[in-house]
Amino acid sequence: MFIFIIICICYSVLILMLLYGWKKTQEFPSENSPAEIGFSIVIPFRNEAENLPDLLNSLTQINYLKTKFEIILVNDESEDNSVEIIEKFQKTYSEFKLVILENRRVSNSPKKDAISTAINSANLEYILTTDADCRVPENWLKTYSDFILKTGNRLIAGPVSLRQVAAKIKQKPNFRNFEELDILSLQASTAGAFGLEKAFMCNGANLCYEKEAFLEVSGFSGNDEIASGDDVFLLQKFQQENYKVGFLKSRNAIVYTRPQNNLGNLVSQRIRWASKAPAYKSLFAKFTGLSVLLMNLSLVIAAILVFVLVLPYQPILIIFLIKFNLDFILIFSSAKFFQRETVLRSYFWSSIFYPFFSTYVAVKSLFSDFYWKGRQFKR
Repeated sequence: MFIFIIICICYSVLILMLLYGWKKTQEFPSENSPAEIGFSIVIPFRNEAENLPDLLNSLTQINYLKTKFEIILVNDESEDNSVEIIEKFQKTYSEFKLVILENRRVSNSPKKDAISTAINSANLEYILTTDADCRVPENWLKTYSDFILKTGNRLIAGPVSLRQVAAKIKQKPNFRNFEELDILSLQASTAGAFGLEKAFMCNGANLCYEKEAFLEVSGFSGNDEIASGDDVFLLQKFQQENYKVGFLKSRNAIVYTRPQNNLGNLVSQRIRWASKAPAYKSLFAKFTGLSVLLMNLSLVIAAILVFVLVLPYQPILIIFLIKFNLDFILIFSSAKFFQRETVLRSYFWSSIFYPFFSTYVAVKSLFSDFYWKGRQFKR
């Protein structure tokens, strides 16, 4: 029982720290300054014919001087008509500076290779990455430009939320709510760590960094054999060079990503995300990962021990309630920012299911390969 209490204390300290960091990260008010920063928008894609029309449509609605941004789409061996969709878009919207490149594979990470391919051809000073299954907001570039001019950050992590496309997704609403609660938790943790000046997470679906700084740190070299991590390892390298980094907490900068089609895909995605955790160098990142893993694992073990009458249920229930309430406060703060408070209706059952889900993903990420976009990746 003593070990459960110690784990609970460590986890509680972590969540309270992240809450403090979230509060410390102030919302950024958009200003009406002219377009000064040039952006190369980089979008790797593979078999995204279903999603590209929405993304491309959102790009046409960007409120920013067209001469101050370019769009670079990198084809990663697509087997559908993704390229044809983009080519048709090019003809219809010829006023946009848009190019399609073929991915040049040099490592074990197709996405890192795709981003590097794009950056080698980029003409503007800041790189802004997103995914092909996303939609970008109208004032996306304007908000980033204002933030860069005000802060001088060389890397900026932006907020990411799930798109509301219920009619097109096969995933049951309950599991979609579970996925959204998980995303809200990750977003709060990301911003909270930035607020504490201990950032270790960001999301490549909405990530901006200076091209010159990317080249100065030699891009993805050193971690290009790890299939995922085009975002967090780059953040890690920027921090090692003491480059200024920040989190753009603004609703005008929220990128909306498509939810997974089913629970199986969600598990595969989370295994891919978790697979890079052992390569984290930050002590705070290691403390966070270990605390979360041990908290969830201990609840799973405790539930089994209570079920077989080895442990009394009362102290385990108290530990669960402490986690339940602290997690709720953190997720509620995030849900309020993203204006998604209604999803909290699924919080109770999600909080019961999450320790089992999280433990399974963590164990699988440590001992097994994973599949993504029809490919198998080794650990």
